Amino acid sequence: MSCGRPHETPCTEVLAQVYTYLDGELDEHGCAQIRKHLDECGPCLREYGLEEAVKKLVSKSCGCEPVPGDLRAKVLDRIERLCAEAGGPQAPAEAVDAVTDTESA
Repeated sequence: MSCGRPHETPCTEVLAQVYTYLDGELDEHGCAQIRKHLDECGPCLREYGLEEAVKKLVSKSCGCEPVPGDLRAKVLDRIERLCAEAGGPQAPAEAVDAVTDTESA
């Protein structure tokens, strides 16, 4: 996804790091870059909001139950197919882990 406008940090880079940002795993410089981009890019801000809502919903719904391996594989496969259909970047494994790994939630 790209809004078509130039940014200091490209839309694709921001969206690839959205789960790392949501998990608080970026350094302060990286967080500042993401926040600046989200302040000036409506499409990325909407995508961020969607990912944040999904992460919260999954965390709330799954509690502390371990995720079966076959479910993780199915979720990853579905995300990759949706990304391919949308013409976007492939879903990074850490994004799927963030959704399916309830031990860290």
